[in-house]
Amino acid sequence: MKYREWIVLLIFVSIAIMTTNFIGFNIPFTESITGVLVLSGITLIAVFLSKIIPLKLPMILFCSLLGLLFAVPLSPVSEFVTEATGKIEFKAPLSIVGALAGISIEASFQQFIQQGWRMLLIAFVVMTSTFVGSVFIAQITLMLTNAI
Repeated sequence: MKYREWIVLLIFVSIAIMTTNFIGFNIPFTESITGVLVLSGITLIAVFLSKIIPLKLPMILFCSLLGLLFAVPLSPVSEFVTEATGKIEFKAPLSIVGALAGISIEASFQQFIQQGWRMLLIAFVVMTSTFVGSVFIAQITLMLTNAI
């Protein structure tokens, strides 16, 4: 994708996140705009880095590493980044990502069905094991932190 396409996509997603944040969590646009701009900036920097770094790594890796670098307490912008993004409810961007993932899955669903029953079985096993693994990790974490 070209930089212009990324910017248009980020504008669309930013508006959607702010709208979801407002409708679902009653957080005004004026409070969430700074956090959305920070997240969009981190994403644009990740896009730029992914194009200049010769390694073929997933975009989410670049975004995650940059987010960690900007939010780690040693970073000079840590307080600003944490405060700005703290006003965005986690479920707001997650709702948008889920909707976009659903749209992309629908586009290739017919190809998925044509793969036959084996592909359905593999998908079921992968989703189930991912869920069980997540539950196991959450249980251990909650027990270690004395939350339960």
